[in-house]
Amino acid sequence: MGIFNKFKKGFQKSASAFSSGLKEIIVKKEIDDESLNKIEEFLIQSDVGIEAASEIKEILSTKKVDPNKDIAVEINHILKDYIISLMKPLENSSFFMKKEKLNVTLISGVNGVGKTTSIGKIGKILKTNGNKVMFAASDTFRAAAIEQLENWANKIDVKITKSSLGSDPASVAYKAIEESINHNFDQVLIDTAGRLQNKKNLMEEYKKIANVTKKIDSDAPHDVVLVLDATSGQNIINQVEEFNKIIPITGIIMTKLDGTAKGGILLALAKKYKVRIIALGLGEKEDDLQIFEAEKFAEAFIQTN
Repeated sequence: MGIFNKFKKGFQKSASAFSSGLKEIIVKKEIDDESLNKIEEFLIQSDVGIEAASEIKEILSTKKVDPNKDIAVEINHILKDYIISLMKPLENSSFFMKKEKLNVTLISGVNGVGKTTSIGKIGKILKTNGNKVMFAASDTFRAAAIEQLENWANKIDVKITKSSLGSDPASVAYKAIEESINHNFDQVLIDTAGRLQNKKNLMEEYKKIANVTKKIDSDAPHDVVLVLDATSGQNIINQVEEFNKIIPITGIIMTKLDGTAKGGILLALAKKYKVRIIALGLGEKEDDLQIFEAEKFAEAFIQTN
């Protein structure tokens, strides 16, 4: 299956809800003030966010629409152009390329977002691109997390550094980086415990992992990737806000986009934070983590068939 078809299939729920919602609003041959207000309200309900919805409304209000053409098609073209212009600068395919020196990536996110699974899928793409990959099982609070990461390491044939349940998470990360330097690895992916902002001790551990990486390389962690679950809706905004306070996020991965009709949350994030979008989870299979491409996303999001 080609990348566009993956995007298209993954966004079927969002696209179907989005296109049918717009069709219900657009019943006239022109975009009047009433239609504009309804479109803005619909966009906000689709989790696109107030800022992006207001901007889209403003763009639509200044566009002259040919009454001889299908107005819904015209609006979709305008939306597609808007999405591409907003999100093209946020592409980051270079994240998966081979690096000149060891690249340390901290992977964070709350419980249940698919963090450990995403690490496995990232590892597979990195390895395909010629990287020598190391996993660090620094979620030492859950035996299941260590086991799951080890299963992924075995599945895609990459190295893993782990310790016993309850061990110091930072020491696992330190050991993984040290070993990676000694054996010429290109990438270290550090799994961290799922945490929330109200779990102060876990947040302190998270910060400690980042600080330990700096003892070996002052520029580390080179990437801090936050994994988010698209089905969480507007709660995602709060997660980005809180994690960003502790260690600045350099990129996001959005999972479970195939399971929600509100993929518009990605637009809200793009507009509010302008954070790089690493990849999107568009299914459960091993190859269903797709490197983010703005044009493919835009086409899939506003598909009308």
